[in-house]
Amino acid sequence: MSGKAFFVDLTKCTACRGCQVACKQWNKLPAEQTQNWGSYQNPKDLSATTYKVVHMKEIADAKGNLAVWAFFPEQCRHCIEPPCKLTADAYDNTAIVHDPQTGAVFFTEKTKALPDFNEIREACPYNIPRQHPETKVMAKCTMCLDRVQNGLLPACVQVCPTGTMNFGDYDAMLAMAKKRLAEVQKRYPEATLGDADSVRVIYLYPVDPKKIHQYAVASLDLPLLDRRALLARLTPFHRPTV
Repeated sequence: MSGKAFFVDLTKCTACRGCQVACKQWNKLPAEQTQNWGSYQNPKDLSATTYKVVHMKEIADAKGNLAVWAFFPEQCRHCIEPPCKLTADAYDNTAIVHDPQTGAVFFTEKTKALPDFNEIREACPYNIPRQHPETKVMAKCTMCLDRVQNGLLPACVQVCPTGTMNFGDYDAMLAMAKKRLAEVQKRYPEATLGDADSVRVIYLYPVDPKKIHQYAVASLDLPLLDRRALLARLTPFHRPTV
């Protein structure tokens, strides 16, 4: 497989949130108003001005004892066949761009003219797309494409102090992920890779991903769509010329 990928090893994450801060700084995203809601996690969720957020969740064992304090730096998965773009292409095939060299998927300002934001968001099996409430432009992680095209690591990877965040050629990252999975399964029997063959952000989960986050892996109700499946869903009035 050509292009780039992340490997995110959640067994090494300490929730320092360096990746979250670096994403804000590099992309010049404004701070959000936050409040104490009973968790160190803040803000609560992704937004049009927060492309990456570290989720924190305590997971108990069958006896009710703390088994894992799971940290999950959530971001766009940069799907190999991105459903968001396949959906948007029915209206404007330049609104969402799929970079042929890296595989990065990024939203342009043209997304503000797409007729239905919810259609784009619902097409994503990871619930990632967000829309700015004022400009109506859709936003998410860009893979720091401007950095990557200049030979630099994405900002989140650059600052990670524990080796949680890794970035490189897709095949190399997938091989690293599979090797690491075999190592950690001795300690975490439930450990798995999340949708590794379908995305460019490959997470290693120490426990069942659904215990960590609702959208950790692709929802069974929102399967990843290939182009043929998408076109079959569209009405004749919405179908692009192919």
